[in-house]
Amino acid sequence: MKRISKRITTVLLAALMLSPVFAAPVSSADKATLDNAVTGAAAYMLNTVKNPQVDSVGGEWAVLGLARSGYAVPDSWYEGYYNTVEKYVKDLDGVLHDKKYTEYSRVILGLTAAGYSPLNVAGYDLTLALGDFERTIWQGINGPIFALIALDSGNYVIPRNSDAKTQATRDLYIKEILRRQIKDGGWNLTAGADGEIRTGERSDPDLTGMALQALSKYQDKPDVKEATDKALVFLSERQDEKGGYFGWNSTNSESAVQVLVALCELGIAEDDPRFVKNGYTLTDNILSYREPDGSFKHTAEGSGNSQMSTEQAFYGIVAAQRARDGENSLYRMSDAVKRGAAVARASDADGDGLPGRHADVKPVPLTAAGKTFDDIGSHASSNAINALAARDIISGKSETVFDPDASITRAEFAAITVRGLGIAPVAQGGGSDPFDDVNPGAWYYYYVNTADHYGIAGGVGDRLFNPGGAITRQEAAVMVARAAKLCGMDTDTDAVTIRDTLAQFDDYRTVADWAQGALTFCYAEGILDDSVLEIAPKETVTRAEITDMLYNMLMSADLIKV
Repeated sequence: MKRISKRITTVLLAALMLSPVFAAPVSSADKATLDNAVTGAAAYMLNTVKNPQVDSVGGEWAVLGLARSGYAVPDSWYEGYYNTVEKYVKDLDGVLHDKKYTEYSRVILGLTAAGYSPLNVAGYDLTLALGDFERTIWQGINGPIFALIALDSGNYVIPRNSDAKTQATRDLYIKEILRRQIKDGGWNLTAGADGEIRTGERSDPDLTGMALQALSKYQDKPDVKEATDKALVFLSERQDEKGGYFGWNSTNSESAVQVLVALCELGIAEDDPRFVKNGYTLTDNILSYREPDGSFKHTAEGSGNSQMSTEQAFYGIVAAQRARDGENSLYRMSDAVKRGAAVARASDADGDGLPGRHADVKPVPLTAAGKTFDDIGSHASSNAINALAARDIISGKSETVFDPDASITRAEFAAITVRGLGIAPVAQGGGSDPFDDVNPGAWYYYYVNTADHYGIAGGVGDRLFNPGGAITRQEAAVMVARAAKLCGMDTDTDAVTIRDTLAQFDDYRTVADWAQGALTFCYAEGILDDSVLEIAPKETVTRAEITDMLYNMLMSADLIKV
């Protein structure tokens, strides 16, 4: 039985099918040509940008290109960049700009690519600004686009911004981008800024490419997939006979770069027939702007190089190279080499816990920043899953699969709760092994005994724990409430509060007496979602739901802030 949501889901039309544009046989850049172009551009960049700054030129985009290219860059170069960012942030008291929130997004991307954490720079969490929806979208379509790209680059949880009029969510940013799509299938800088898309609005290839980069991770959403397919039709039709694009009053390299990066983020091959014209691919087109010294021109007719066009072309061909070699895409940076502050201390990134917490309960530090799983995509619980995975509190069924909708066993629950509280596992519970069905050789032996020792999870009777058994919602609520009490939270509830809280649900009478107080506590603290019509107390909870519950509890207990 599935829980009934108060939100009504709209079933959208099936995604549009694209008709391929047939072209002459593809003669795209071979491996050696592309590799030489990347190496030449990297050498040029390192020689030109000796001291990267916090800037849109000579700053984060240069850092992004070099870091994602795999080129041999001295650690001192990245350290110099981080020190510059740290001083810059400190001098501005953490406020990079009062209106242009793309400043935060760009720096987050630069730091993440370089292997540093944006969660604690001179004591400031740079992702916090992106928790303010109104301020982020004030700048226009660039705001939500780069907020999503930046947040997804390291799978960062959107922090709760207490100053925000509207707390941002990934879903809000996605909807804002979709709202501003033009009838021709693409996006431009101004359409929809006043809430209206006017007849005759024309899209820009580069903005359309950027929007698709932001939406690339959310293709499992029907409305996003439909919007993406329309945009791909637009981009295919607008591509010129040399594989490039006209935008901002000229045919230029930057427009082709943004489309190429979008295709790479979407997993679309560069030689996809829709994006080959007269045998020219987007990579071919971009390489046609290359200068002998490794730099790139803005327009084919231009003389010399433009630093901006070089930086964009550089990370564009890096994206193509990574796609060709089967590596993580340009903006999916879980594989970035970690440096310095990337492994944040719990006292920096998180809270110190509540005053009344048990002495053995401790904040869990970030040890795997950027960790994620291929199957969580835009799952409603992805923020919680990523946050706990980054602290090694939860693990997947494999390195790439989390299986969020599968049930969770009692042993698995014991393990993630003990790890989430930062408690050192103990060998025995109360002086002797308390359960006959928990063998010393089992992976969960220490976790189950520890959960029993601290009163988080007991047995099912007759000295049995039933480690492989599934957990119901009311059982999970009781166990999480016990963990919350260890964290110093007040879990006591009275009969009136229990009645008033649970009576709003259609099936409240099916809740066991022993679970009523715990469920009331969990709804009151936001550990469980009260926007549903049913509690479904005896329904088996999923791995994603348990992760949500534990994450919400740790947030309330001031053990996780981001």
